[in-house]
Amino acid sequence: MRRLSARDKLRIYLLNHIGETLDSNTLREVAAVSEWARRVRELRDEEGYEILTHNDRSSLKPGQYLLENPKPQPAFAREISKETRAYVLDRNGFTCQMCGAVAGESHPYDPSKKTRLHIGHIVDKTMGGTDDPSNLRALCSVCNEGASNLTLDRPSSEKLLIQIRRAASIDQLKVLEWLIKKFPRQAKDIIDKLQNYY
Repeated sequence: MRRLSARDKLRIYLLNHIGETLDSNTLREVAAVSEWARRVRELRDEEGYEILTHNDRSSLKPGQYLLENPKPQPAFAREISKETRAYVLDRNGFTCQMCGAVAGESHPYDPSKKTRLHIGHIVDKTMGGTDDPSNLRALCSVCNEGASNLTLDRPSSEKLLIQIRRAASIDQLKVLEWLIKKFPRQAKDIIDKLQNYY
């Protein structure tokens, strides 16, 4: 009988706790591996499970996860070949392209750990990016999981609004739907104010 992988364990656990807010410590224990967050991302990105975080719902705190729906959405398969991975790592000098950490050496943000490199997309597949080597770069596990992304400049509301105004109406409605899902209480307050105004 085949042993369950960390991803299998997480999938089963999440499906048995639909609608419950789960914390990172619980999921780490369930997966029993250090790269549990990567397995959660694979469930979301490769298998299509809508695992929500604080980026999706204002009611969730950092480190909290929620699976609302047991039915997976269409997802992207992992299609990067071993040859492409080797080419990108070699091209990038086996160095993280965000923080400069070198594969196998102590990580600059956590010297107790050796740097492990992954392949990341420059333009995410959800935004139309491809698996072509020109859209790939080497990232350490810390940067790939987003801990160092906090140092990147975030777009201002003005820049976001410009992009939304330029988008097609159907895409603007998708943004509105996403914002209402992320901020349900605030959306209700705004709608109540608008109804009272008119």
